[in-house]
Amino acid sequence: MKNGLDIIDEVGDNHIMSSGDTPMRSDAFELSDDEKIAKIEEHFEQIMQTLGLDLTDDSLSGTPKRVAKMYVKEIFGGLNPAKAPTSSTFDNKYKYNEMLVEKDITVYSTCEHHFLPIVGKAHVAYFSEGKVIGLSKMNRIVDYYAKRPQVQERLTMQIVNHLQKYLGTDDVACIIDAKHLCVNSRGIRDIQSSTVTSEFGGRFKEPEVRKELMQYLQMKVTL
Repeated sequence: MKNGLDIIDEVGDNHIMSSGDTPMRSDAFELSDDEKIAKIEEHFEQIMQTLGLDLTDDSLSGTPKRVAKMYVKEIFGGLNPAKAPTSSTFDNKYKYNEMLVEKDITVYSTCEHHFLPIVGKAHVAYFSEGKVIGLSKMNRIVDYYAKRPQVQERLTMQIVNHLQKYLGTDDVACIIDAKHLCVNSRGIRDIQSSTVTSEFGGRFKEPEVRKELMQYLQMKVTL
């Protein structure tokens, strides 16, 4: 029979997702950013000391503060809904009714099981039902949901759900192809493999529409 530690390791090593929403406590925003930074700095200093590192060394003395600021202000900034990108939409006055694809959007995220980087590309597509969204907004939406402890499946779903809500259509798709350093640098240490996830809504569930999307993703732009 598996004990608690075995189950914890199995969940982490197999990258099992427990929820479609980012798991958050109800008191997640009671502390200010500065208060969070101070607490994380204190705890990370203890981690470094436990590892036996000399924090009086010039190279290491500022690391706890740097890590704390990075966590709160940068790589986990997407946990705070106040930092969500504005998703202003516009009327599709020019009546463009074909597929729109924004591909090769850079993804920098963090695996929630081992807190190691996830690095890859996202491809986002939609059909307008009367509303359109600025191209750069799609990049910002991807970046916002990537800036939190994640599993790739959830990230893919969150991007699609966000765009469906603001565009007022189910016809949204997202594909992510990324490398997970928890696979590449630890455990099996397979540096070649990557993970592909997809979420297809509305018309993108149709085989011909999905085939068209894949053809666009294979196109190369020459400048």
